[in-house]
Amino acid sequence: MAKKSEQIVEDLFRTEYGKLVTGLIRFFGPGNIQLAEDIVQETLITALDNWSMGQIPDNPTGWLVQVAKRKALNELKHQKIIQKHQSSILYLSNPEAELEHIFLENEIEDSQLRMIFTCCHPSLSEESQIALTLKTLCGFGVKEVANALLASESTINKRLFRAKKTIKDSKIPFDIPQGKELENRLDIVILTLYLLFNEGYNSSSNNKMIAQELCLEAIRLVKLLSTHFKENKELYALLSLMCFHVARFEARIDYKGTIILFEDQDRSLWNKSLIAIGISFLEKSKNAEKLSSYHIEARIAAEHCMAESLANTDWRNIYSQYELLSLVKPSPIIDLNKAIILSEIAGYTESLELLKQLEDNDKLPTYYLLPATQGFFYLKKKNYSKAMHYLNKAKELKPPLSELKLIERGISECKEKKVSN
Repeated sequence: MAKKSEQIVEDLFRTEYGKLVTGLIRFFGPGNIQLAEDIVQETLITALDNWSMGQIPDNPTGWLVQVAKRKALNELKHQKIIQKHQSSILYLSNPEAELEHIFLENEIEDSQLRMIFTCCHPSLSEESQIALTLKTLCGFGVKEVANALLASESTINKRLFRAKKTIKDSKIPFDIPQGKELENRLDIVILTLYLLFNEGYNSSSNNKMIAQELCLEAIRLVKLLSTHFKENKELYALLSLMCFHVARFEARIDYKGTIILFEDQDRSLWNKSLIAIGISFLEKSKNAEKLSSYHIEARIAAEHCMAESLANTDWRNIYSQYELLSLVKPSPIIDLNKAIILSEIAGYTESLELLKQLEDNDKLPTYYLLPATQGFFYLKKKNYSKAMHYLNKAKELKPPLSELKLIERGISECKEKKVSN
């Protein structure tokens, strides 16, 4: 029962954390982000303590909401927070009634949208905006934020501390900006939701259900934004990209929890309905004022999804899209993907030469996918010594469990082939 309750709390942490935190921030004010996070953490600990004794409620989400509201009211009474922070508390007349109100579904959505724009305030650095949104709205741990931003955990901790202090000291309002100020923030908001989706799709949590929930939460938030900003074509491009990726979700992991290489995926498991929805969003994204990275990535994903087989894939078109993407959004990760696609056009030798050049990039020292790719390419070339070297290097970088199993399988194959040769 204890293990089951831990799993339920872990799943709810992913799906409900951001909603609970943003609701409480709407109640306490953005100057009290840490207080809201502390109350939610305490609520989840209370859930774990109670549910481990076999008292899992029929409606776990509703239970969490009620406990969080009760803890918020206790904070007002016991710590006399009204006297301490009167200027930042948003609701003072009837706090119990207001708490009931802000946890209504439409108010939750409103609070989350407000929180996204509060976190993405121009007084914060771009990196801090993204880190704070991922941590506060999306429930990311510091390690996950660090992974998403290719930064160290200590760097992320410092950014989060400075960002919360800036919001508190500057008395940043909890609202959605208007006009030019809105335009200045929207790009970062969209980027943050893109990173949220990526963490789900390439999850470091080793839990398929949690990963899928993160992806669906990212889609929900982007759709929420698109109802407010109907003319923004980037949102439709991002929705298209997300649909194409989620359509392949069931084919990516086998029954043992091991990642399945793209070339080995069973395409009959791809969700045709989601692919069709992705295509419709891609159509809606056309005629944008500027070509965004989301448009290009959606085109690449569409090319994969619409190809009947690996052999029938238009690899040259995909490669040209990656070349364009590297101009729009220069990144060593894009260079890595471009090198992988090159293997389908020019073979593994030329691809491995490009991958070797990426070893010197200072942003990829802990990125396990680089040595993992090199290892599997050398394995295909039957160079088992080099393959084992790179696969062991990838293993040392502590990849997610699903990826680790595949890497270990490759290492075992190298050992068997070396012995047989």
